[in-house]
Order: sequence, then C-alpha cells, then structure tokens
Amino acid sequence: MTKHPFPNHRAAALALLIGDYRLTRKAGQFLGQIAVDPTSLSKSQFEWLVKLLDKAGLPPLSGCLPDA
Repeated sequence: MTKHPFPNHRAAALALLIGDYRLTRKAGQFLGQIAVDPTSLSKSQFEWLVKLLDKAGLPPLSGCLPDA
C-alpha cells in the first residue's frame, strides 16, 4: 500500500476492505458503509476508523477530522 496519509475516509475504508486484513463482520459492514457515504464521520466513527488503520499498520487520515 501507500505510506502517504489517506486523503479521505472513503479511500481509507476501501484500502482496508481490499487489503488482506483481518476484519470482523461488524468492521466490514462499517467500512462498506463509509466507503460509499461521502458525508462526514461522527467522532466515534472517526475514532474507530483510526483504530482500524492503526491495527492494520496503514497510514493515518490526512486532515479528515469529524464534525464537532
């Protein structure tokens, strides 16, 4: 994969989905939903995505902070 930060949550979700990473069914459903939904993530969604990226050893998101 890439070492550059992901430009948005959709790209990060797709990278997790198409990569060879162990995901739970719940995580897969979450990633599938945010991959196709362009709306901003909630704080809890953002935090979960950050944890999934970190666990997979992938780069972080680039300035994609959730709405307050």
